Amino acid sequence: MIQIELSDTQAVILSAACAREDALVFPTPPHLKGGPVGNCLKSLLKRGLVEEIKASDLNTVWRHDEERGPITLRATKLAHHVLGIADEPEDAAPAEPAPVQRPRRSKQEILIEMLRAESGATISEIVAATGWQPHSVRGAISGVLKKRLGLEVVSGKEGERGRVYRIAS
Repeated sequence: MIQIELSDTQAVILSAACAREDALVFPTPPHLKGGPVGNCLKSLLKRGLVEEIKASDLNTVWRHDEERGPITLRATKLAHHVLGIADEPEDAAPAEPAPVQRPRRSKQEILIEMLRAESGATISEIVAATGWQPHSVRGAISGVLKKRLGLEVVSGKEGERGRVYRIAS
């Protein structure tokens, strides 16, 4: 499995793109603005996680090319794989010589992975996996995931498990 380290902003941009049927990067989530977004996109492009394609909608233009005209960005199969949305792509040849290998995942990454799973996760399951207190889990969901990263977290009661949280796809 290929593992590539992503910043929070890169993860939000890729998650939003991969959630779209056309996998277009634009429009980016509204809370992300300015130069840092451009730098993130350049890095994603360099790493093969997004690719340039001809833009059909002028609201999604990344840049203008003299030969090809308006250009936009689309998430690649590699991006879907890195986010755990798809199996490893056959043509997964990242632009970098070797992907960054991370022996450990952060607690935030564990939380996001648990909430992206089809079965979702309960507060007590997240507490067991991260070692956080229940109030810290709820704070991370509402503060970091919802407000800072702009992810849509939904919950519902499911029989014996109780309230189960998921990142909406």
